[in-house]
Amino acid sequence: MEITKLQKQVDEWIKTFGVRYYNELTNMAILTEETGEVARIIARRFGEQSEKESDKTKDLGEELADVLFVTLCLANQTGVDLQDAFDKKIKKNTERDFERHQNNKKLK
Repeated sequence: MEITKLQKQVDEWIKTFGVRYYNELTNMAILTEETGEVARIIARRFGEQSEKESDKTKDLGEELADVLFVTLCLANQTGVDLQDAFDKKIKKNTERDFERHQNNKKLK
């Protein structure tokens, strides 16, 4: 699914079920909170921290989806076309890093 469709889907959900968007500052705080939940799972499940029993049932996919949802909300309410922004970012990274990663001995 294209990002544009995801942005529209989130906007329709907000208008149907969410009443309205939270303001941008509230959504930024929520995004930070959701990112922290992703970090906690990664640190404990894949990093060196021990995973608490209560963390073992946490769904990484669900937490990543939370980050995506709030990111889409922020894009919608600030007028950002994420598909266009993402396409430009991929082009920029491709041009800038054309050989960089291929020549990185640390990645071999």
